[in-house]
Amino acid sequence: MPGAAHITDVLVRIASSGAIGIGIAAALLIAVRMLAPPAQRGKLRLPVVLLCFHVAALLARMPLAPTSSLHRTLSVVSLFFLLTALGRGAFLLVVDLILGVRLGRPLPRIIHDIIQGLVYAGVVLITLRAAGVEPGSLLTTSALLTAVIGLSLQETLGNLFAGLAIQAQRPFEVGDWIQIEPDPRLIGQIIEINWRATKVLTNDQVELTIPNGTLAKSTIRNFTKPTVTARRTIEVQGPYEAPPPVVEQALLGAVASVPGVLLAPPPFVLTARFDDSGITYHLCYFIDDFARRDRVDSAVRQRIWFAFRRAGISVPFPIRTVRMAEVSPESRERSEADERQRRLQSLRVVDFLAALPPPLLDRLATLSKTCLYMVGEVVIRQGAAGHELFIVQSGEVSVIVGREGGSTAEVARLGPGKFFGEMSLMTGEPRSATIQAVSDCELVKVDKAAFQEILAAAPGIAEKITEVLVARQSALDENVSVRRARAGAEEAKTTALLGKIRQFFSL
Repeated sequence: MPGAAHITDVLVRIASSGAIGIGIAAALLIAVRMLAPPAQRGKLRLPVVLLCFHVAALLARMPLAPTSSLHRTLSVVSLFFLLTALGRGAFLLVVDLILGVRLGRPLPRIIHDIIQGLVYAGVVLITLRAAGVEPGSLLTTSALLTAVIGLSLQETLGNLFAGLAIQAQRPFEVGDWIQIEPDPRLIGQIIEINWRATKVLTNDQVELTIPNGTLAKSTIRNFTKPTVTARRTIEVQGPYEAPPPVVEQALLGAVASVPGVLLAPPPFVLTARFDDSGITYHLCYFIDDFARRDRVDSAVRQRIWFAFRRAGISVPFPIRTVRMAEVSPESRERSEADERQRRLQSLRVVDFLAALPPPLLDRLATLSKTCLYMVGEVVIRQGAAGHELFIVQSGEVSVIVGREGGSTAEVARLGPGKFFGEMSLMTGEPRSATIQAVSDCELVKVDKAAFQEILAAAPGIAEKITEVLVARQSALDENVSVRRARAGAEEAKTTALLGKIRQFFSL
C-alpha cells in the first residue's frame, strides 16, 4: 500500500532525525501532564520510560556505521519505542482527557482497552514495515497457522464481540444489581465490565466472573433499571378464623413506618391462596436501595409479628405439627389474673381514673388490653381519629408535634407510668401529636367501648373525671402562660368538656 509505505517512511525519517521525534513526543507528554488531573498523572510513567529507551537506542547507534546491520536494528528498535510513546501519549490525551471531559464520564473499560489495543497493533505493523517485513505475508503464507489462530481465538473473540454488544445495548452498567440464575444467592452488583468478562459482587462478598458470551445468551434481571425502585414481596400466612380484611389492615399497618419502605408507590396486600394450614397473603412494598433489601425485609417481618400480636392474629402452625402442650384452666386463669393485675397497677397511676371505685377500676383493667410495639413503630399519628387511651407499662415513647411548613419536632418522651390520648378517649378529638416507640414498648390500651361500660355503670363519675381533666389542663395552660383569666374559666371549661363527654358517650 503506497499510503502506508509513505507514512512508514515519514515516521522512520522522524525517528532517524532524533531531535524532531524527541521534541514531538516531549511536547505531547507535557501537554498531557498539564491537562491531566493529579490522580491520572501516574499513567505518564510508561510513555516517559519508552521515550528514554528511544533516546538510549539513538545514542547506542551513533558510533555505528549507517550500513551496518546493528545500526539498522537499533533504528527499528528506536522507532518502536518512539511510536509506542507517541501512541500512548496520544491515547491519554484524546481518549482519557478530551473524550472523558466531553462525555462527562470515562469510556467503558472494554472500549478503552480495544482502542488502546488497536493503537499498539498499529505501532507493531508500522515497525514491521519499517523492518522490511510485510505483515500480511505472515498469515497468508501459512493456511495452517491462520486456522490455528482462528480456532484458538474463537471463544476469546466471541466474548469480545459479546462485550461490545453489551456496551452498545447497555442492558446494565457498573453499579447495577443483576441476576442471571434463579438462585437468589447469585444476585450481585456489577463492579467491572471488561473485554472478556463481567465481574459481579454478591451479598456474601463473593466475586463472580461471568464471560460476556454467557451473559449475551442469558436472560438478565436488572433490579436497578429502568429505575432504582424495586418491589419486594413477603409471603405471610394467616389463620382461617381471621377475616382477610383484618389481616390486610394489620399487614399494611406493620409496613407503614419501616425505614427503607417507600410510601409511593404504596404497599398493598394480595390474598394469594388457601393452603392446608391457613390463608397465604403476599405483602408487596417498594424500596429504592436494593443493597439493603435483606435488612428491610427482616424489619418488615419483625413488624408483622408485633402487628399480629396486637391484633390477636396467630400465625398458623403446619398441619403436620403436633402440639402436645396442655394448659390447664387453672394455669390459664392464673396467667390472665397476673396480666390483669399488671394493667390494674398501670391504671392506678392515671390521675383522672382515681375517681373510679375499686370495682369499676378492676373491671376497666379486665376490659383493657396490653399491646406490644417495637422500636420505630408509630402508635398514634397527629390529626388522625382515635378513641383510645394508652399507658406506658414498659419502654419509652416519643411525642412528636408537626409544625407549619411540614417540619416536626420532638417535644417530650414518656416512660413507664406516663399516659397519652386521654382527650381522644373522653371527647373523640383528633390526635394532637404523633407518638412513636423509642424502644420496644408494652402499652395498656383503654378504648371507648370499655370506658363507656364504666360510665354507664356510674354516670356521676363523668363529672369527677371532668374536674380532674380541667384542673390538669388549667395547670398546663398556666405553665405555658396561655391562660389569661382564671376567674370563671374553670367553670366554663368544665361545662363545655362535660357536654362533649356526655354527647360522645350518649349519656
